Amino acid sequence: MAAVATLVFCAPGYPGGADDAQPLMDQFAKDTIASTGWSAGSFAAVYDPTEQGGLAKLGNADSVVAFMPYAFYVQHGDQLHLTPLAEADVAGIGTEERWSLVGAAAGATPPALAGYTILSVAGYAPDFVRHSALGALNLPADVKIEASGQLLSALRRVVAGEKVVVLLDQEQAVALPTLPFAAQLKVLAQSPPLPVALVVAVDSRLPAPRAKAFQTALLKMKSTSDTDTLGSLRLKRFVLPQLPAHADKP
Repeated sequence: MAAVATLVFCAPGYPGGADDAQPLMDQFAKDTIASTGWSAGSFAAVYDPTEQGGLAKLGNADSVVAFMPYAFYVQHGDQLHLTPLAEADVAGIGTEERWSLVGAAAGATPPALAGYTILSVAGYAPDFVRHSALGALNLPADVKIEASGQLLSALRRVVAGEKVVVLLDQEQAVALPTLPFAAQLKVLAQSPPLPVALVVAVDSRLPAPRAKAFQTALLKMKSTSDTDTLGSLRLKRFVLPQLPAHADKP
């Protein structure tokens, strides 16, 4: 193992820059060191808000663990040899969420989505969209799946009659009724409950005893306020991973 083990926070599609997040990453690393008893300076954490940036960082030999949305895990878990260690309990959401496919109130139904484009913050992960979030729909082969963080603009395109539908995470879907044009939208389908985010070991780079110590430390962490390290990351705690039956392997 490299002298400094690194945890990579991968957050494609969600707001926040690496520089702004680094103070929180540094504090998370300090808390982890304190919980595990590892030596000072032996563990670090970094943040990347892009898919390609996250993949690049995970390619480094010192990147031994990672925090990532479930969509990222489904899309890249096999390629990166990821092993779940813990599941995040996210403030206001929990450990699981349902994704909602939203279209025009008078528009297409799921069997008639041929030629449509699905826009989503998880659009970088087409395997997740097709097989996890919308696996029950058996989407037409010509449906396009694209990443977009501009969901308000995407929903306006839906209302304007474009051949577009939008896949929203649970937090985004809860906010849907507050839109002035909400009556012109409808939920076409929902996913089963899916994990929100995971902490994973990367490619067996972390020796088994250290991986176990790290997992134990995570499970002991609990947020006590909105301003402590976990609270600032919008996390309440970590629990043992409970993945859907079809996702034993990404």
